[in-house]
Amino acid sequence: MNPGEGTKELLRFLTCGSVDDGKSTIIGRLLFESNGVYEDQLQSVRKASVQRGANIDLSLITDGLKAEREQAITIDVAYRYFSTPRREFIIADCPGHEEYTRNMVTGASTADLAVLLVDARKGILEQTRRHSYIVWLLGIRRMVVAINKMDLVGYSQETFVRIRRDFEETVSFMPDGGVEFIPVSAFVGDNVVQRSSNMAWYTGASLLEFLESVPVEDCRNLSDLRFPIQMVIRPDQDFRGYAGQINSGVMRTGQQILALPSGRRTRIARITLYDRVLQEAFAPQSVVVTLEDDIDLGRGDMLVDPRCVPLSSRQLHAELIWLSSRSLRVNVPYLLKHCSQILCGSVTRIVHRLNAHDLQNTAADNLGLNEIGSVEIQTHKPMFFDPYLHNRSMGSFVMIDPMTNETVSAGMALQSDFHHDTRVPLSVLKVCREGVVVWFTGLSGSGKTTICKFVATELQARGVRVETLDGDAVRTHLCSDLGFEKKDRDENVRRLGFVAELLASHGVLVLVSAISPYRAARDEVRQRIPDFLEVFVDAPLSVCEKRDPKGLYRKARAKEISKFTGLDDPYEPPLSPEVHCSTDQESIKASSDKVVAAILEALGLAPHQMESTIGFSTSVDG
Repeated sequence: MNPGEGTKELLRFLTCGSVDDGKSTIIGRLLFESNGVYEDQLQSVRKASVQRGANIDLSLITDGLKAEREQAITIDVAYRYFSTPRREFIIADCPGHEEYTRNMVTGASTADLAVLLVDARKGILEQTRRHSYIVWLLGIRRMVVAINKMDLVGYSQETFVRIRRDFEETVSFMPDGGVEFIPVSAFVGDNVVQRSSNMAWYTGASLLEFLESVPVEDCRNLSDLRFPIQMVIRPDQDFRGYAGQINSGVMRTGQQILALPSGRRTRIARITLYDRVLQEAFAPQSVVVTLEDDIDLGRGDMLVDPRCVPLSSRQLHAELIWLSSRSLRVNVPYLLKHCSQILCGSVTRIVHRLNAHDLQNTAADNLGLNEIGSVEIQTHKPMFFDPYLHNRSMGSFVMIDPMTNETVSAGMALQSDFHHDTRVPLSVLKVCREGVVVWFTGLSGSGKTTICKFVATELQARGVRVETLDGDAVRTHLCSDLGFEKKDRDENVRRLGFVAELLASHGVLVLVSAISPYRAARDEVRQRIPDFLEVFVDAPLSVCEKRDPKGLYRKARAKEISKFTGLDDPYEPPLSPEVHCSTDQESIKASSDKVVAAILEALGLAPHQMESTIGFSTSVDG
């Protein structure tokens, strides 16, 4: 079956608005008059209605929870299906109470259209404004404002016109929106399914007529392949399949794909849906994919179209809807659940908060329950995403409190940095896999620490957060139990290598500065770390001894220090370092520039790309 193929169009819509505006009743009316209610369910509703002293309360058709029936409110999101000869519908009946905003967000996340209820007696309320903004924020661009309970205001045209004018002023700042206004009485049935004779001044369609005729735009993105891997299936050593749901796009057998974050290209060998082999699959199908090449992939990795790679950044600008009673804490770690991946991250700044009374942005230093704000987020490793309005599934995420496992926020990614969007070039994919370890080695006094600091400063200026691990500092703290025999020196290098490898595995750019005199120990570290750059800071012993910045050569000559490298203990220079700095012949800046250039080349970046694509790398100077 091809995307979009079927006998009828399907329209997903939600009802929302303030509490008691009649959302459940209007859905009950739609279901009842379109014969979308099972007889046993109708009998249950009649029985519950009699207990309330009513003939039949249609709101009970969707209020399925016992607590909802007892309180006459909607708490959970109730999903209902019905169809007419012209179209099929899935309805999400969302709660109106402010404390259940999270449920409303859930219902809106998959909807194509919103039906916003307004009580004709009360007009536009704060929750009406909040729900209309959330609908717009979640990318829903078609909205029906059903001005309900018109029977209780005498079917007044003046009331209808006033509320329509007030709402148009409320949403005037929201671009690209299409709003239809329909006066209804869900309780009586006016203009819900059939047009009403009580409002002859209204000549438009009834609610159902509008829902049957409104153009349905396929909100699925079928152009950009995004396949997050949820599970690796390996029943035996002859089969390796990758299971997941296609977030967007279409995949076909033989199609070339790009694996993220490794950056490797391969082709799709087979697509399986249950026991069927497919030639193509499309969003939102869940399938198992096998590849022509063996690639090390796992949960959280992604297969994409190499012609259209998603954005990648450790920094992103996002809109948050805060769902927790505990306020947002800036610079405190949270978990970000995005597609099949979980990242560590924190909100570094609240740009502004939405004032629900007038829908204006105001300065803020926190977000409380049900508040909406624009924020800047940093993650511990790059997140592959598309802006939410371009691709809902790839732009949405939730934030989780790691201590309580509570979902605290729903987020919509807007862009990869705080100024503009850029598609990540394929050449930068290497930095997204893991960090690079840059290992400065050389005699004491050769200039390792000085060059390392210059490099760190340059990287900071390009948007990289830099910390340092100095060889002497490591000796003082991590390796204070070690002496200067060869086995102790080798152990010192192993510990430095372990810390560097650990940081690099989390996407950190690591600068290590240590004499590390023995070639075999350095090579052992190199073998463990995939992206390893060795920088030989070279200067003749006579030059180093003349510099003697710490007075160590003088103490060694005076026999106050034994086993000193270069005098009575050997130094084994690298045989083929990635960078060779001759500090007796070139300036510190010249040496630093060579190292920075080598780092950028290792990351696959041109110098001007560094700031916008790395963003949140961290360098540790050891």
